[in-house]
Amino acid sequence: MPAHLRPTAPVAADAILVGDPGRALLLAQELLEQPKMSNHARGLWGYSGCTAAGAELTIQSTGMGAPSAAAVIADLAELGVRRAVRVGTCTAAGGRARRGELLLVAEAVAAEGSAAAFSVAAGTAVGSDPVLLDRLRRELGPDARAARVTSLDAMPADAGRVPADVAAADMQTVAVLARGRALGMAIAAVLIVCEGTEGEAMDGEDLERAAKRAGKAASAALSKP
Repeated sequence: MPAHLRPTAPVAADAILVGDPGRALLLAQELLEQPKMSNHARGLWGYSGCTAAGAELTIQSTGMGAPSAAAVIADLAELGVRRAVRVGTCTAAGGRARRGELLLVAEAVAAEGSAAAFSVAAGTAVGSDPVLLDRLRRELGPDARAARVTSLDAMPADAGRVPADVAAADMQTVAVLARGRALGMAIAAVLIVCEGTEGEAMDGEDLERAAKRAGKAASAALSKP
């Protein structure tokens, strides 16, 4: 029995991972024909169903921060998930990303202490699965670019804690990629730059549109065997 999730419907072998439970609902309504709530334990909403193309898909929230994401991914692996794409948000770093931009995570650099729990030393990086990353690139085309990001234990991302060669920072992509890889998953990430370097945030409707765009690309990338 998984430690945190309590599935009430079958979990698919392919999953989209989001931090925010509300975004899980948004993408379930957008991508699944007849979504069924597969988890509500601990407020970690998850939904399962079939896409319009007939592919089985689970959309699962991972909560906030690296420890929560790592625990959810371990449970999903136990439940049979074998491939996953994180659709998350991040904050621009050092003017190297624009608010509203979609970033394909080529590498996520460990910047702080908690990453050591996932066998990633500070300053080293973990990459997205190359096959899924290439599929996401093809689906999103000019709407997205590949980038290096970093994950911090807490936000905001002040300059002293962010490596100079990364475009943006979040709180869990390092954990998602490292934990997924350790558990034998093919896993990748696409992030929405929801906040600029000066703290200017995306409008809620714009953020929803970007999440749907990224979610559709993730669904398409996972639909291929």
